[in-house]
Order: sequence, then C-alpha cells, then structure tokens
Amino acid sequence: MAHFTVILAALFLLGTWASQATTHTCEEPSMLKRHEEWMVRYGRSYKDNAEKAKRFQIFKKNVEFIESFNKADSQSYKLGINQFTDLTNEEFRATMLNEEKVSPLPKPSKPVSIQNESLAQLPNHLDWREMGAVTDIKSQGTTCGSCWAFSVVATVEGIHKIKTGQLISLSEQQLIDCDVKNKGCDGGYRDEAFQYIAGSGGLAAESDYPYDGVQHNCNTEKLRNPAATITGYHLTYPDEISLLSAVTDQPVSAGITIDGELFRHYGGGVFSGYNGGGNCGSGNSHAVTIIGYGTSDDGRDYWLVKNSWGTDWGENGYVRMARGIIDVGVCGINLSVFYPRIA
Repeated sequence: MAHFTVILAALFLLGTWASQATTHTCEEPSMLKRHEEWMVRYGRSYKDNAEKAKRFQIFKKNVEFIESFNKADSQSYKLGINQFTDLTNEEFRATMLNEEKVSPLPKPSKPVSIQNESLAQLPNHLDWREMGAVTDIKSQGTTCGSCWAFSVVATVEGIHKIKTGQLISLSEQQLIDCDVKNKGCDGGYRDEAFQYIAGSGGLAAESDYPYDGVQHNCNTEKLRNPAATITGYHLTYPDEISLLSAVTDQPVSAGITIDGELFRHYGGGVFSGYNGGGNCGSGNSHAVTIIGYGTSDDGRDYWLVKNSWGTDWGENGYVRMARGIIDVGVCGINLSVFYPRIA
C-alpha cells in the first residue's frame, strides 16, 4: 500500500511539473513570435544568436512592463511597443538623450503680447498644423542624439511659414555638421544653434542638405543658397502663462528632463509623468517642439508637442503633455523655452 502511495505521489508531482512546463512553453513561443514580427517591422537584425537571445530578453521585459502599466485604469496615458523596445533604459538614454547640462542662459523676456493679455483671453485651443506651419514628423534615428537640432529647425520652419507664407522643410544635418559650438550627434545647446543660424546666413533646405544621422565635415557648397534665416531668438519667461502666450505667436523649442522609462514608450493619451504628478525623472534632457495646446475629451489640459522619433512613436509622432499640474511644467517643460525671431 505504501509503495502504491509513493507511486501516486510521484505521478502527481510529474503531472504538476508537466503542466507548468506546458504553460511556460506556450507563453514563450508567443513572445518569440512577437519579437520576430517586431524585428521585421523595424528592420532589426542582430550579429549572432547570442545577441538575439539577449535582445529577446530585453524585449520581453519591456513588453511585460508596458502591458502591466496599461492595466492601471488611473493613468491618463498608455504605453506602446515601438522601435526602442529591445533597448535597456541605459542604452536608450545613452543614444537618444543628452546628459543634463547647465549653461548660462540669456535673460528671459515675456512676449510683448502678454503685457496686455490675460490667461482668460488666450484661445482655448491652438494647433499650428492647422495653419500649415508644421512640417511632417521626422526621425533622428536610433543612433544620433540630435533632438536639439530637430527642435530648433522645427521652430525656424514655423516662423518662416508665418512670416513668408512658405512652409519649407529645413536641414537638421547642417546644424550637426556646421554648428561647431555644438556636438552633433553627441548633443547640443539650442541657444547656440539659434545663434549659429542667425550669424551664418540661415539654413539650407532639407532637400539640399539631407539628414543621414552621422556627423560629417561641414559641406559649405550646400550653404550657398539658404532657404530660411532668422535675426535672433528669445528665451521665454519660465511660467505657464508666458509659455502659452509665446505658443500663440509661433511654435517654440522646449527642453524636458526625463529618464526615458515611461516617455520612450509613450503610446497615447495625456502624458503626466510618474503617477500623474508631472515628475519624469532626472539626469537626461530631450528637446521637443510645442506646436499648440488644448484640452482632452476628459478635461485634461495639454501641450501639443512634436517629437523627432518618427511616426511609430506616440500619437503618430506627437505627444500631448499635461499642462497646469505642476509649476515647472510636466518634465520641466516650462523652464527652458526658446523661439526664433525674424525682423
């Protein structure tokens, strides 16, 4: 009898193990298939099987994090799988963000319009795309930290359209190659970029000096016929009313501080940082372009922001960032905002 009991116990344990093993092997192929499909979609390949196995584990961990986050009904935004899903957060920060830099800033000035304009008098909704002042979403790629150039160029495209009636896609590559006070794919200061544009004669059209995401020697032949220029730039006073007033005049360049974990996988909704409190981490900076503002259907005020990570990221390349929930702005978006001027 005792022998028979031992046999039954062994069979029970074997069945339990087999059930667990079956569950595991059913889950893993599904995730493997998702990774393979993701690789095809984003044209990703790896040098060997060891690297592929490593990237699969990172991909799996990120997908699980995304799906876990999205189960929380209290969040004002969702995360999504995109071109960054096989990167660790450290790898993402090293390639796509700049280390936080402290540089002397010019004296901020309130836009002239704010002197006689209260918050209540500003329009409730603004989208510079509707006025034809925003070019299509661009992509800086996954190996070049050139967000500063894309943010600056987008504002010059905007003011050029507003002043001349012509929307021209301008050259980020020129800034990367020719603005010697900045560091190309290793990051840059937006104020230095504006100074370069104003002092060098302007920016070439993107069609004349196209982007390839690698820093080269400056090709001066391509600078002979600039497509747009500016005469100067301003730093907006660091409060939300001043920022609102500036955005009603033109698209503006904003710096945000993020650690990348949530922002890089933003998939839609009103981005409000960690736990909806406006904090987005610290240590790394990113440059974006504010092209408008509004209020979501569920009553959340937001900034309409153009990013430079392609159309597969966020809401077809854009992000709505929460407005009015913290003095410095979500991710510090109120603190360092530049906009160009044409005399």
